[in-house]
Amino acid sequence: MEYDGEYLNGKRNGKGIKYWKGKLYFQGEYLNGKEWDGKGYDLNNNIVYELKNGKGYIKKYYSDGKLSFEGEYLNGEKNGKGKEYSYDSVIEGEYLKGKRNGKIKEYSYENYLIFEGEFLNGEINGKAKEYGERGKLQFEGEFLNGERNGKAKEYDENGELQFEGEYLYGYKRRGKEYIKGRLEFEGEYLFNKKFNGKGYDENGNVIYELINGNGKIKIYSPEGILKFEGEYLNGKRNGKGKEYDFSGNIQFEGEYLNGKRNGKGKEYDFFGKLQFEGEYLNGKRNRKGKEYDFSGNIKFEGEYMNGNEIEKEKE
Repeated sequence: MEYDGEYLNGKRNGKGIKYWKGKLYFQGEYLNGKEWDGKGYDLNNNIVYELKNGKGYIKKYYSDGKLSFEGEYLNGEKNGKGKEYSYDSVIEGEYLKGKRNGKIKEYSYENYLIFEGEFLNGEINGKAKEYGERGKLQFEGEFLNGERNGKAKEYDENGELQFEGEYLYGYKRRGKEYIKGRLEFEGEYLFNKKFNGKGYDENGNVIYELINGNGKIKIYSPEGILKFEGEYLNGKRNGKGKEYDFSGNIQFEGEYLNGKRNGKGKEYDFFGKLQFEGEYLNGKRNRKGKEYDFSGNIKFEGEYMNGNEIEKEKE
């Protein structure tokens, strides 16, 4: 934007004209760099807002001419009711001294609710709800200074409860996890990872227990399919374990260190046939290994580095 007018202490103060794309955008008076008294125009030179002593109903635009904000102004700032427009959503609610303050709602352009909650000084503070695809509730709970803090509930894509418990500074602190309505875990978390607690099967029997992030654990998908079983240390995969695909077929069995594949391991295809056996480092194939075709014949045997073949010994 271009400006032609008066300045004071490095800021626009006094009479001035602002241009946008070579066309008149605002004409009037400024105070401390803010539009104060005058009229605003769109690209067709129509008056779209008027301010008197920093107060009025205003409209702002992006550089492509699309509306970015409309609402009430006071002392040159957003104050009162207003709407913000992005390229994929609309936010409507209340403002105070230029910041979101009070109840706020956000909608997609398909008019599905994305968010609703309370703001204070531009950040989420108080109760709020987050919605997923087509307005389905995903999260409801308490916030402090923009972070999840306090009681909360999370839901899967079918609307079934997945988690209920407490957050602290954006991380899960304690709570219960559910799979298709049944309790799967209850206990404490450390940086959103299960740390102290018990896991249950579909009959309510305890099938694992974690103490300070240590022990054997089973992890399930939201559909109740086993994804991982093995040893945990400090809240991460450490020791022997197994991974399973979305159908419950084994994908990998072997050793882990700090949450990654490390040491000896085996990979399997969708039909349970051995694809690879060898060594891993930091989650990737490293050192010696063998790959097999669908018939079980060796198609590569040699050395790996960072997941890539580096030396071929046998075809």
